[in-house]
Amino acid sequence: MGEQLFVSGLVGPYRVFQRKNGHRHGLDDATTAWYALQQAPSANKTLDLGTGIGTVGLAVLWGLGMGAELTCVEAQDISHTLLCENILGNGLNGYVRAIHGDIRDLNLGERFPLITASPPYFPIGTGSLPEDSQKAHARFELRGDVGDYARAAKRHLTGDGLFVFCFPFQQKSRCIKLVTEVGFRLITIRDVFPMKSKPALFSLYCASLNFTGTVTQEPPLIVAFENGKYTPEMLAIQGTRGFGPEGTNVIA
Repeated sequence: MGEQLFVSGLVGPYRVFQRKNGHRHGLDDATTAWYALQQAPSANKTLDLGTGIGTVGLAVLWGLGMGAELTCVEAQDISHTLLCENILGNGLNGYVRAIHGDIRDLNLGERFPLITASPPYFPIGTGSLPEDSQKAHARFELRGDVGDYARAAKRHLTGDGLFVFCFPFQQKSRCIKLVTEVGFRLITIRDVFPMKSKPALFSLYCASLNFTGTVTQEPPLIVAFENGKYTPEMLAIQGTRGFGPEGTNVIA
């Protein structure tokens, strides 16, 4: 690719290529995948919107186990290239379909019981765009906002299916407005805090098109104690991802 890459652990035996100077897999992706598996552990196929290099989708696929299938959609050239290499490198060609396209135009003509997304967080004009194209598209809504992701999910979700995604805690009211205007009803929301003493980073959402109950605000997920050590719940999450208390480590 003409630039420096590194390989990092994702889940279980899966490893992913990432750009040294590009957008990196982070806590939001990891916990979104974990949350999706908590909500829909028996899904037989899943769709990941705006998948980037595949970190949410591939983690969900591994958690669903043998026989599950994944469809990934990514518009940006460099991220789609890395996505395809990550699928190939993990030997997943027979289980993953990678689509190079914009989620706003997506119409696959099929439905999925689980759809995931980690949308870009910031509206255009609310900050300085990074010069790096991959970073810019991952952080800013250059190809649609969370409402556009919800519209794409609505076109592809089964009647009893679930849409699981994350969005910044500070934009919770905006997120809820954009997603519910599309027709989704929120089932659960869980805020993620790096530590008890620090502000929440983002929220995890589970939504349905046919839910008729009241949304449940779940207890917060606290990632670490004040000394930086993972909390018992975060250690348990790491365990479900196939890693020990030190988390994922660069291996090459």
